[in-house]
Amino acid sequence: MAANAREAWRGRYYRLEEIQTHNHSQSTWILLHHRIYDLTKFLEEHPGGEEVLREQAGGDATENFEDVGHSTDARTLSETFIIGELHPDDRDKVQKPTETLITTVDSNSRYSMACNVIN
Repeated sequence: MAANAREAWRGRYYRLEEIQTHNHSQSTWILLHHRIYDLTKFLEEHPGGEEVLREQAGGDATENFEDVGHSTDARTLSETFIIGELHPDDRDKVQKPTETLITTVDSNSRYSMACNVIN
């Protein structure tokens, strides 16, 4: 499939209010990194179960998606469900990623190292 056919969704914007209405099994949309995914036809196939997706329907699932640690194959597959992008005027309405403090301790050392990570 040509790159332009795969990315036909580029430039197609949806408002947050519309996305929020697609929160049921007949129409299941989620946001991931400001991109909109229509997962309606994928609900029954999702390895983690349909309920996991339905809980996120109509909202921003970015943090939960990243917390699970999806494989490269899952990320590639997810691209086939993109239908558009969140309208730029609504991006401030979506919760910003939180900053996480990660502390690493080497068992062979007296020192610990901390670093800030933006999710």
